[in-house]
Amino acid sequence: MQLYGRIWFRFARPQINLRPAPTRRRGVGVWTTPIEKPRSITAPSTAKFLNESREISSPTSWNNSSYGKLWLYNLHYFDDLCGASSSEKSKLQERLILRWVEENPPAVGNGWEPYPTSLRIVNWIKWAKAGNTLPESAVQSLAVQVRWLSKRVEHHLLANHLFVNAKALAIAGMFFEGPEAERWLQKGLEILSREIPEQILADGGHFERSPMYHAIILEDMLDLINAALSWPECVPAKSVEHWKKIASGMLVWLAGLVHPDGDVSFFNDSAFAIAPTLSEIRAYANRLQIRCGDEVNERLHWFQSSGYARAECGPAVLIADIAPVGPDYQPGHAHADTLSFELSLHGQRTIVNSGTSTYITGCRRTHERSTAAHNTLEIDGCDSSEVWGGFRVARRARIVESACEMNGASITITAAHDGYRRLSGKPIHHRQWQLASDRLTITDTIRGEFRSAIARIHLHPMVKKISPDAVKLPSGTQLSFAVHGGRLQINSSKWYPEFGIERENLCVELTMTDPKMTLELLWT
Repeated sequence: MQLYGRIWFRFARPQINLRPAPTRRRGVGVWTTPIEKPRSITAPSTAKFLNESREISSPTSWNNSSYGKLWLYNLHYFDDLCGASSSEKSKLQERLILRWVEENPPAVGNGWEPYPTSLRIVNWIKWAKAGNTLPESAVQSLAVQVRWLSKRVEHHLLANHLFVNAKALAIAGMFFEGPEAERWLQKGLEILSREIPEQILADGGHFERSPMYHAIILEDMLDLINAALSWPECVPAKSVEHWKKIASGMLVWLAGLVHPDGDVSFFNDSAFAIAPTLSEIRAYANRLQIRCGDEVNERLHWFQSSGYARAECGPAVLIADIAPVGPDYQPGHAHADTLSFELSLHGQRTIVNSGTSTYITGCRRTHERSTAAHNTLEIDGCDSSEVWGGFRVARRARIVESACEMNGASITITAAHDGYRRLSGKPIHHRQWQLASDRLTITDTIRGEFRSAIARIHLHPMVKKISPDAVKLPSGTQLSFAVHGGRLQINSSKWYPEFGIERENLCVELTMTDPKMTLELLWT
């Protein structure tokens, strides 16, 4: 499908359809307030995305290549329409909508690519449903955009892109009425009927294994439910109930992959301030009268389908990655982070993966996806999965064994992967975590030959070094390290919690001197 889709997407050029827009459908159900977005249009001629403010007063601003592709995408999303409202702000937003219509002729520029088109369609409809009046030229443009999107569905990419294409078509088909709108609706629902069971795994996790993208897709599910309840004649009640059940399971998964601070863990492409938080999503689900998945209360919760495990013992919360990198046909948001983990103590993030600050292909993007940027083992200076380019993975690690069990007062998680079998010594990395109320013991074993191996433990920037083998948390908790079968050194590093942000932190580097190395972390 991807091969055909890539050829078709490159060479097919659908005709622009400027026919008058269909009439709007009258909603007879209840529209629920969706998740509020942060303000991004900070002034009539200024926008802020990804922690960077840019001037947008010129018609050329929409496609100014110096701003960066992802920043421009955000400009075309119109997420600001879903922020806190006021009459003054609504007028500013309306002017920006009219500017977009005038300055972005059909099928020209970044804004007409399928992904930003999909998000903008939904955001304009949300803005209208919030009580604002879309100008006639915007309604006409909206119909043109939906027609264009229906001919530019991203079958060459699949995954989350295809999901949001289908969502936009379905919601647009509910917003308008008539034969044409019905075709949009049915096309969107048909794609969703295939993609929901494909993309949402049995344990509730999204198959790209990114907590950030999982939260984004979960919000998409809630938006679909919201629209279906507002236009109840469009989607069968049985389908809506099924969507609610899926969303409930996704809430459980998200609760398992967040830290006690309520925000996502950093596995694969994940960062703060992109996706809504668990509390925002849970509140939206409550407004939609969806039975929210309970907090993960068990001391050990193994999400076997997606491959993550969460363990809680005393003041410690451990989240371990014993997962594949993602779907074989779309690992674009994957990192070489197999058998990495994160740890919170007394509610404070303590051990953290390095995060994601850019999608621009280059040295930083390469580093952020590397094994060295995660809390796992690097063998012979290689990544566990061959990440390359901005969104590519070649030979990749696969989990060859895994187990989770309770052992009285402690919890044990074990797993192994074959990502290094491509090396001459064909090594297999086996890791065991044993969590107790006062310590975490990590045992790394390499089966096979190797020249060098380094395990890294990246610490949150608030954790400070107090001795060659001990650090201290802001709470006063002291964390000491004892290693057997290796040498320990604490070095400086970088943490990337948000797009466009980097912070200084510490990294504990453990050089293996034996095929088996044990690290004991004790907290007092």
